[in-house]
Order: sequence, then structure tokens, then C-alpha cells
Amino acid sequence: MKFNKDTKIGELLEIAPEKAEVLMEAGMHCLGCPASQAETLEEACEVHGIDVEELLKKVNEE
Repeated sequence: MKFNKDTKIGELLEIAPEKAEVLMEAGMHCLGCPASQAETLEEACEVHGIDVEELLKKVNEE
């Protein structure tokens, strides 16, 4: 599955829990926070000052 900027963090982690490491390395250290589960990747990137397109490249790598 290809993830996009509208993918919710909770959905991504449910489908591909191994991608948590990519998010953590990018600076998203609040993955366990209940509020983060409902955020889209784009929303989380905005909050953390991360380029969503760069993160998507890493998240979508095999």
C-alpha cells in the first residue's frame, strides 16, 4: 500500500507498524499519544516542521 499525506498516523501504524521507526527518526516522538492517531501525515508534519513529501518518500520505501 502506498501512503499519502491524508493517511492517518493510526492507520499507517496499524498497516505497517515497522514504519514507526521512520516517523520517530523524522522527529515525531509522540506516536503513542491518542491525539496523534487521528492526525494525518500532513497535519503531523506541519506541527513538527517536517517536509511531508520527503517523509512520504521514506514511508513508501520498500
